[in-house]
Amino acid sequence: MGPRLEIHHLEMLAAIAEAGGIAAAAERLAVTPSALSHRIREAERRLDVVLFVKAGRRLSPTPACDVLLITARDVLASLERAEIDAQKVGSGAREVVRLGLGAYSAYHWLPSFLSYLAASDPSIQIEIVASANRRPEAALLEHEIDLAIVPGRPARPGLAATPLFEDELVAILSPRHALAAKPVLEPDDFAEDDYITYSVTPEPGYEYDRVFRRAARPPRRDRRVEQIEAIVEMVKAGFGLSILTRWAMEPHLRAGTLLCKRVTENGLQITWSMLTRSDDGARPPAALVAGILAEWHRDSVLGFRTMEPVAPAVR
Repeated sequence: MGPRLEIHHLEMLAAIAEAGGIAAAAERLAVTPSALSHRIREAERRLDVVLFVKAGRRLSPTPACDVLLITARDVLASLERAEIDAQKVGSGAREVVRLGLGAYSAYHWLPSFLSYLAASDPSIQIEIVASANRRPEAALLEHEIDLAIVPGRPARPGLAATPLFEDELVAILSPRHALAAKPVLEPDDFAEDDYITYSVTPEPGYEYDRVFRRAARPPRRDRRVEQIEAIVEMVKAGFGLSILTRWAMEPHLRAGTLLCKRVTENGLQITWSMLTRSDDGARPPAALVAGILAEWHRDSVLGFRTMEPVAPAVR
């Protein structure tokens, strides 16, 4: 026996759960409230379960509905992606590869690469999935994206990591900051200011592991801000310091709106890697794009090498 619910039932579940009421959900779906009420009763009758209960003026999903919602959202998102891919393939693209960039929204390199890709294989189209930047590994495993470019060398079952280019974690600060004239920042320099970060989890290879763990005094206060763009704007305005990758900060450094400083004499080197699913087969489209991306970085004038590394301080 096949599924008892149809796509319009799944859309109904998701819309009511998000909107919280019949009228608002009906408006989203461009149907009448009475038609949507009928759709709820029809789904409940087919499954012989209660899907929503009244909670004041709102409708709340029942535990049975919560179970359905998990799959409903996945199915609707997959269907939407498939429709977009079908349109692109219909317009001439043989393959569509979804790309995510871990943590950062740094796409100053993208136009150059897209030109190179078009010359190498014009049948492949790239779709940028910005929502994957906070969870690129999970997004890959859940097939939301096909290729990720991430800082570090993650080791996770089901994923294959290929080193791509070398970068450096640097302190970023306003040109007007009191430490602007100092060539190298040491761990204790962060003790007199607020430290703005998108993650306070001490991940191996990052600043909490390599810098603050051995500092005599920790930063005065950690301010967690989930968006890198917001961190940059706060640092520009003088609200504190942060440590981010130099490559991703390049547009701001070139514009002179930020300064970067090496952290400790030896610096904090970091490798950016390409991630793909290890079970995608012998030569999936994502692997083709990954190979072309590596060729572009190796063969083009700059590739990802858009700025020189931070020079050691002259004593």
